[in-house]
Amino acid sequence: MTLRDILIAKGNAVYTIEPEATLAEAARKMVKQRVGSLLVTRRDVHNGETLEGIITERDILYHCAAERHDIWQSPVGSVMTSKLITGSPDDSLETTMGVMTRNRIRHLPVLNEGRLVGMVSIGDVVKAEHNHLAMENRFMKDYIYG
Repeated sequence: MTLRDILIAKGNAVYTIEPEATLAEAARKMVKQRVGSLLVTRRDVHNGETLEGIITERDILYHCAAERHDIWQSPVGSVMTSKLITGSPDDSLETTMGVMTRNRIRHLPVLNEGRLVGMVSIGDVVKAEHNHLAMENRFMKDYIYG
């Protein structure tokens, strides 16, 4: 099973926000869309949309806990992670789980030839692995008792 399979099953909707938006706007958007992260993008007339980073609910929480600036004033661009770790549609679940675990990330943008094609969460990966193992288990039981 690959990330492509997960994206086919769950869809490839990706929610974005601009780096100039406030952390409060990002939090509202995450709540509205029921997601734990937003990709930070910049739209340019000449270059189209460029991926600049990712902002997560945890980033916002840490920012608040550090008693830094007000989330109503702080721009997403000042808190986002700009060094993105990404996956490819052909990456296996095992590879993806390793990358996410080693890097301690819960959200992975999926790029195909440099173009954003979707986003997977650790929950998506665990669910896909669980479903795969359950199906394999069922086949083994059928074979043994069959």
